[in-house]
Amino acid sequence: MSSLAVSCLLSPLLPRPGSAVAVAGCKSRSIRVHASMTSPPPPVAEFPYLPPAQRDLMVEVLSMVETGLGPQLLPSTVPSDVLSYQNPSGSAHGALDIRYGGRDSTVDFILESWLHCQIPTGVLNIATLFVSLNSSTDAPHLLMEFIQGSPTSLVLLLDLIPRKDVVLHPDYLDEFYHQTDLDKQRQVLAKLPQVQPYMSPSLYVRSILSPTAIVVNINCGDGEQTVLEEIIRGKLNMICKEIVQVWLRLCAKTKLLSEVDQDILVKRDGLIKSKAIEIDLEANLPRMFTPEVASRVVREIKEAYKVQDSGKKFV
Repeated sequence: MSSLAVSCLLSPLLPRPGSAVAVAGCKSRSIRVHASMTSPPPPVAEFPYLPPAQRDLMVEVLSMVETGLGPQLLPSTVPSDVLSYQNPSGSAHGALDIRYGGRDSTVDFILESWLHCQIPTGVLNIATLFVSLNSSTDAPHLLMEFIQGSPTSLVLLLDLIPRKDVVLHPDYLDEFYHQTDLDKQRQVLAKLPQVQPYMSPSLYVRSILSPTAIVVNINCGDGEQTVLEEIIRGKLNMICKEIVQVWLRLCAKTKLLSEVDQDILVKRDGLIKSKAIEIDLEANLPRMFTPEVASRVVREIKEAYKVQDSGKKFV
């Protein structure tokens, strides 16, 4: 599943249409701080290649999240060669920014990214927002991603990624998914005639998502670009913002866990991150960019995810 060739943890798990893959790199809390909290927004925040309706929604949701988290977020530490990158032919461009949470925050990091590349069937645009929480809470992560391969169709992934087994922990299912009425939002979108489920071919990917995950293909048919725009500015806008508000209200808060619970949480998150890198990034990134770029991006992500670097060389 790789949205932005790894939107970073989960986006990295959603298989995308065609053979193209997106890419994202994360940087740990290092000395390379390229911007302050008051600096102009980086290019990634503008989502320049998305159509207007999608771009406006991504910008608005990102603003909601950053405003909601406020002072919890630290300045970006992404190096310039990952903040913006492309392949030698200019057929693929990407941008990635990441900000970590402060010492007392439940936020591990917030990642925003876009990918624009030419593919045999046209142009592929991917935009991702992912907020990863740390082990001070067991609340779900937030993931929102657009994958667009044509002007009249769009794959949407929107989910509060569970961090506990909802069968073993029915109270977790009740607190984050039942009482919040998240499934009603999914049902509203599913009633539109242009909306069909998007089924990942990966059983592993499907096992990670929540039972209320919105994973759909919005296909408006040839020449119906205005219909897609109306859906995005209408029901989709409302649904995305409502789910993000639920996450901000319920998940982005401190929950003190026992040391045993934290160990399990760290192990579970770590396994998902390692698998995402293995099945998506290392397999696909070198196909789009040079081995040097692939190695650099993979190294950055592994450092951020605390995944040991195997020293694998791309050719």
